[in-house]
Amino acid sequence: MRLSKSIFLVAVTLWMAACTERDVYLFTSFREPSIHGMQYLYSLDGYHWDTLGGVWLTPEVGNDAPYIDRFTGDTVTPKYCPTRVLRDPSIVQGPDGTFHLVWTTQWSGSRGFGYAHSKDLIHWSEQQVIPVMEDSCTNNVWAPELFYDDVKDEFLIIWSSGISPERFTEADRLGTNMCHRPYYTKTKDFKTFTPAKQYYDIGYNTIDGFLVKRGDNDYVFVLKDNRKPGFSNCFCVYGPTPEGPFADPCEPFSPTYSEGPCVVRVGDEWLIYYDVYREYRYGAVSTKDFFTFTPIDDKISVPEGHKHGTIVKITKRQLRALQSAEK
Repeated sequence: MRLSKSIFLVAVTLWMAACTERDVYLFTSFREPSIHGMQYLYSLDGYHWDTLGGVWLTPEVGNDAPYIDRFTGDTVTPKYCPTRVLRDPSIVQGPDGTFHLVWTTQWSGSRGFGYAHSKDLIHWSEQQVIPVMEDSCTNNVWAPELFYDDVKDEFLIIWSSGISPERFTEADRLGTNMCHRPYYTKTKDFKTFTPAKQYYDIGYNTIDGFLVKRGDNDYVFVLKDNRKPGFSNCFCVYGPTPEGPFADPCEPFSPTYSEGPCVVRVGDEWLIYYDVYREYRYGAVSTKDFFTFTPIDDKISVPEGHKHGTIVKITKRQLRALQSAEK
C-alpha cells in the first residue's frame, strides 16, 4: 500500500513537471503605426491569443532620413521620418536555444533588415542592420522571414524587394502598385551572410513569403499575391529543399486583401494565420496537406490591432518569466 502511494506521488510529480514544460505559443506582433516596437501575444492552444503587455524591443536602427530613389534618382522622404520602425517581426529559435529576430526597418529607403538575438525573449542584444541589397536597384527590404534548415544547420532569411519597371511582366502590369520578388541570404552565425539571390519567381508581384518544412525533402513556401487591385491573397508552392525549386501553386486559400501568412503546427494539423488587413481582423485556415484548407475564423481569437509576425513554441516556464517581466 505504501509502495503504491509512492509510485502515485512520483507519477503526479512527473506529470506536473511535464505540464510545466509543455509547449505554449508566442506570436510576435506590432501595432500601427510601427514606430513603437515589438509586442507579444501568447496562446496555450494555438487558437486563442492574449496580449503580453508592453513593448519588448524598441526600434533603434534603420534609416530615418530622406534617401535617393534607386529608380528615379529623386530624393524621397520615407513614410516614417525621422522615426525608427519595427514591422513584420519574424522569430526562430536556433538549436542552441537562442532566439533570433529579424524585422522590416522602414517602409521605403532601407536596403537591409533589422536583427537582434536573445536567450530569454526579454533581454535583447544590440540591434543591427544587415545590408543585403546595397548593390541592387531597389528601395526596400520587406518582411524578412527566418527559417532554420536542420539538414544543413544554417538559417535562411527570405524577404521581398521591389524590382525596376524594366523587369515588369505583363502580369505585373495588371496591378497599379510597385512590384516585388522574393530574395534570400544564408548564414550559420548571423555574422557572415551569403550574397543575396532571387529566391522564387512566379512571374508577378509577390511578398510576405513564409517557409515550412512539411517532411523530409518536402517544403512549402506560403506567400502573398500582391497584385492590386484585386488578388492580394495567399497561396502555396512546393519544393524538395529549402531553396526550391518551387512549382505547382495551389489555389488561393485566403480572402482578397489578406497578407502576412504565418504557419504553426498544432496537433496533427497546420494552422495558417493571415492578416485580413482591410477588415482590421485576423483570419486562419487549417490543413493537413497544404492542398485542402478549412476556414477556422470561428475557432480563433486574436486581439484587435495585432499586426503580423511569426509564431514560436516556448515552455510554460518561459511564459511565466515573460509574464513576471510584463511591462
